[in-house]
Amino acid sequence: MNEVHLSKRLQAVVSCIPRGMRIADIGSDHAYLPCHVIKRGISSFAIAGEIADGPLHSAKQQVKKSGVGDCVDVRKGDGLHVLTAGEVDCIIIAGMGGRLISRILEEGKAKLAGVTRLILQPNIGAVHIRQWLMNNGWELVSEQILEDEEKIYEVLVAQRGEPMKPYRHVEKELLLGPFLLKENSEAFRKKWRGELQRWEKIVQNLDRSQTRLDTLTKKEEFLRKIALVKEALA
Repeated sequence: MNEVHLSKRLQAVVSCIPRGMRIADIGSDHAYLPCHVIKRGISSFAIAGEIADGPLHSAKQQVKKSGVGDCVDVRKGDGLHVLTAGEVDCIIIAGMGGRLISRILEEGKAKLAGVTRLILQPNIGAVHIRQWLMNNGWELVSEQILEDEEKIYEVLVAQRGEPMKPYRHVEKELLLGPFLLKENSEAFRKKWRGELQRWEKIVQNLDRSQTRLDTLTKKEEFLRKIALVKEALA
């Protein structure tokens, strides 16, 4: 992978960026995505945010190599703290867990002024992102699910608008995704068949554990999720 040939996962993220938007790629790693969208004319300005020195150095080297230093600003900092409110239209956070992405958004709320689009690609735990969006007035407008190098990823796109109404079937749609649930693609089915197997093994192990209140609570939670997924896959 490089700034010309992105992974399938990052191609899916790029496909969600409206042409002309100024973007911030939080946790940019090698800054392949910002360099790509500038060179393709998709965005006019990009910020690559990184907290670790190694990836930060790699991002700076990549920007220099790509010849886009006038349009891509590499910054060191934690989450949205690399931004000034109003300087970008679209924020991308990809390749992290859903809990961490939600924490970054929550802690950086003040930096979301002027931002009209969020493109979020969690490796796991998309349910936490959907919950954050619903609680904070962001409307989930599209979702993708895809397989890339034997791993399955989800891409969530949200935009400013009317405060989000609760989902019709809240627990199921938060867990599985309202758009993905409706589409019910092969990648979706493959992901949740795998989760079912994993959760059922966990329940079996809990059955062998000593009966404690916390164990029973965990078991009930997994059984509820198992029922929701089985219903979706039926």
